[in-house]
Amino acid sequence: MRSPSDLADAFRSSGRKLTPQRERIFRVLHDNPTHPTAEAVHAEVVADMPSVSLRTVYSTLHDLAEMGELVQLDLGTGSSRFDPNVSEHHHLVCDGCGRVQDVDLAVPAFELDVDAARGFHVDATQIVLRGRCITCSEPVA
Repeated sequence: MRSPSDLADAFRSSGRKLTPQRERIFRVLHDNPTHPTAEAVHAEVVADMPSVSLRTVYSTLHDLAEMGELVQLDLGTGSSRFDPNVSEHHHLVCDGCGRVQDVDLAVPAFELDVDAARGFHVDATQIVLRGRCITCSEPVA
């Protein structure tokens, strides 16, 4: 993800209003590897700016996704997650705690059966690997 100041410039140049609340959201997202939900971003922002609404966070996240600055993910964890890493990659999801992490996979090219995909244009491929993280895998003492 670009730096918070670069995001501020991009926001302004796209005709969107830049506010201190949005700038704080940019700082929360910057280099954030946790794939946060809107609620998690909101919780971090309101610690410094108690008047920020969840609606402002959602609106800002959706604007950033629309601008191509982050990716909105549905990984089956119950809430949309927002990924500041817009490069092509895949995800590991813990079925115990819901933690999400990036994983780079060498995925061989595949042939899509033209008849099976008739009328469907594939824009992207995403692989989600599910399991348990090391913390959730450890036996309880």
